[in-house]
Amino acid sequence: MAAAVAASPTAVAANTSVSSNLSKKPTSSSLPLHPSKPLAKPLSLTAHKLAVRNSIAASSRDPNFEPLPSEDNPIKNPLAAAFKNPNFEPLKGKSPASDGTSDVDFSLDKPREECGVVGIYGDTEASRLCYLALHALQHRGQEGAGIVAVHDNVLQSITGVGLVADVFNQSKLDQLPGSSAIGHVRYSTAGASMLKNVQPFVAGYRFGSVGVAHNGNLVNYRSLRAQLEESGSIFNTGSDTEVVLHLIAISKARPFFVRIIEACEKLKGAYSMVFLTEDKLVAVRDPHGFRPLVMGRRSNGAYVFASETCALDLIEATYVRDVNPGEVVVVDKEGEHNLCLMPHPEPKQCIFEHIYFALPNSIVFGRSVYESRSKYGEILATESPVDCDVVIAVPDSGVVAALGYAAKIGVPFQQGLIRSHYVGRTFIEPSQSIRDFGVKLKLAPVRAVLEGKRVVVVDDSIVRGTTSSKIVRMLREAGAKEVHMRIASPPMVASCYYGVDTPSSEELISNRLTVEEIREFIGSDSLAFLSFDSLKRYLGNESPNFCYACFSRDYPVKPSEVKVKRIGDFLDDGLNGSIESIDGGWVQTRTEKDKIVGQSV
Repeated sequence: MAAAVAASPTAVAANTSVSSNLSKKPTSSSLPLHPSKPLAKPLSLTAHKLAVRNSIAASSRDPNFEPLPSEDNPIKNPLAAAFKNPNFEPLKGKSPASDGTSDVDFSLDKPREECGVVGIYGDTEASRLCYLALHALQHRGQEGAGIVAVHDNVLQSITGVGLVADVFNQSKLDQLPGSSAIGHVRYSTAGASMLKNVQPFVAGYRFGSVGVAHNGNLVNYRSLRAQLEESGSIFNTGSDTEVVLHLIAISKARPFFVRIIEACEKLKGAYSMVFLTEDKLVAVRDPHGFRPLVMGRRSNGAYVFASETCALDLIEATYVRDVNPGEVVVVDKEGEHNLCLMPHPEPKQCIFEHIYFALPNSIVFGRSVYESRSKYGEILATESPVDCDVVIAVPDSGVVAALGYAAKIGVPFQQGLIRSHYVGRTFIEPSQSIRDFGVKLKLAPVRAVLEGKRVVVVDDSIVRGTTSSKIVRMLREAGAKEVHMRIASPPMVASCYYGVDTPSSEELISNRLTVEEIREFIGSDSLAFLSFDSLKRYLGNESPNFCYACFSRDYPVKPSEVKVKRIGDFLDDGLNGSIESIDGGWVQTRTEKDKIVGQSV
């Protein structure tokens, strides 16, 4: 996972600020890196790399550090300047293929969830139900999918790279008979997107076989792996989940679920996992409960575990409860057994599940995701109203908050942006003269809604800001008279270690610029974020149960080992790229004790 890098105190914006500059609108696509002092020549690729490395080095050492000018780097602070350039984009990893294809991040400048898990026990159609449940969880990961089922005391596995519908068909599901199964959809945070890293993993040990599907991220993965390798363990994948299997295999505890408890006691970080053996299904959640995991029952008595309740709904299972933080639930032919993994601290559930990750029709951490997002929009409308003619959303994650905003101020909500659901990560690039091609391929403005209107556009978050700037420019080109951005979350100033793929803090625009500077960067007439204090007030007595590290830098579990992605880290994540495309890969950073712990690849 990307790690948090300390930022200059002056770079952090106040959460509640509304920035406006109605008289000074951006006029076109290209602004100089220093608006008042244009460069004599464009910033070269070499200068960009130097700027990145200088800035990261500065962040880990002296907050007042400024890189020295060089022949290729004539500006005083190129990274800060680049953030103020609407055309600045992080470097994209190119495929070595010669057919003109390239991998482009279509997440629209969003954090991405690592994965979703499902487990089913006691249904003769277990693998098919797993398949349907994974469809419902597809939004949590699109890079790989897998199912493991038990038949005649043998664990059988099918995994593949791509979407659930691409990996499985009728004939493959026919190869997975049995009444118990676990499944997984994946977006990688640890380990490349190769087939060998697609879960569930299956391993044999002295007393049988075990399969595991994991949602989360272990912050002590590297040290655990080093200890295991020192003892002779051999690893086949680059995933932190494989460490769990090794810890189970070397345990001498009996029965099996005690091995899981022993293994989990050594883990630090976020994990919601389902395990499958020849006769048992085991669900476990970390003591802080970072990632969601729910339990349901079907009418025939079958048990279902899943990352979200939307998966239960699809396969007609009734929601029973959440798996508690620090709880182990063992299901076998004798029924359900509940154990406490270890004395657990105060829960720290990921607030971004309610802001962005989960589907609106899910119940996550005991709360309706739809109601949460609608309320965030209402709070935004109360705190940051603006005279406007229409409210639109950046689909799909901004829609419910936009509905709440529009209802509160009494202005109609309309579909000003139409999202294409048929865009993959790879395409043939046209001429560079087609500006903002990637965003236009994903989102199309509706001129009839926008032309001549004062538009409020609601989004769930701003990460790097590059996509937001393109959306604002696209709305203006479609005839919008004014564009006011409203963000239904506080400014994101720090990276996540707990199973969410966020950029390094160097890349988070709210970590470097004030709200007014961000408004200027994206080119909107005004900009407002949801107040952090208002968010916590809305959660009420449950507020202490949530993790806000990405907004506050207050990490419930501080990692002893971190790796920081450099700006514009290659995006193909090992699927098509060569080792040369990494170009330095992970960079070094410092822990609280000021020790360099990062590693280069």
